[in-house]
Amino acid sequence: MIKKLTEENSILNQYISELRDVEIQKDSMRFRKNMERIGELFGYEISKTLKYETREVTTPLGTANVPVLNEHPVIIPILRAGLPLHKGLLNVFDRSESAFVSAYRKVAKNNKFTIKIDYISSPDLTERTLIIADPMLATGASIVATYKELQHKGKPKHVHLVVAFASVEGIEYVKKHLPARKFTLWVGAIDTELTAKAYIVPGLGDAGDLAFGVKD
Repeated sequence: MIKKLTEENSILNQYISELRDVEIQKDSMRFRKNMERIGELFGYEISKTLKYETREVTTPLGTANVPVLNEHPVIIPILRAGLPLHKGLLNVFDRSESAFVSAYRKVAKNNKFTIKIDYISSPDLTERTLIIADPMLATGASIVATYKELQHKGKPKHVHLVVAFASVEGIEYVKKHLPARKFTLWVGAIDTELTAKAYIVPGLGDAGDLAFGVKD
């Protein structure tokens, strides 16, 4: 299932436009803040799909029956670009556990690359609901590789993929390589092109560099 949140007008479109803007991008703090805000909006929408239970809460004047989350999802950013999204999601799901995955492109001499997972820190994921956060879904290889590695930590019952920008090619790759009934893809903008180096066009550039500085 694919949920594109910019199909309807909302403040999300403002944040997306600022993330793309080459002038506003010069302010890395604002770039991170906009990603964080987007994470909060995605978190709110995802919260509507989760299970709740009614609890009795004591107030100063009596009691109230209130629906509360039955289970808090595990939030998993793909490092390093996923950290601002992670912060936004954690602002919403403030009782959630987190896992962390470091993925990188290993480039060969012919300029082709493979995705390597360098590090994973995670709780037991058996029958848990996961939210995997990565700002850019370009080829889709990072998210697929991340999911496969996470299988060693237990098989989840459902996975929400949160991305600010996706390419058509990346979405098709994910649909082909991940079990559809266990996944929901939440996306801001969908762009049609990829460069030879697998950057989304028009996209926004390198989200990690814009948030934290150019890597060596």
